[in-house]
Amino acid sequence: MSEPPFRPREKLMEKQKYFQSIGKPTYLKGPFDKVTSVAIPLALATTSLFLIARGIYNLANGIGKKE
Repeated sequence: MSEPPFRPREKLMEKQKYFQSIGKPTYLKGPFDKVTSVAIPLALATTSLFLIARGIYNLANGIGKKE
């Protein structure tokens, strides 16, 4: 007994040809991989740097202290 494959063999060969023909690094080969590999980490880094800078500014000027 053998179970049928999840995808037809032709579709699999087509996908393999697509990924093997692209000259990019492995983690940037899919259509939406730039969003997950570049944009999201860049947004997190930018946000964290902004919050750190704001905290240092508030600390230096005594803004937002609890009484």
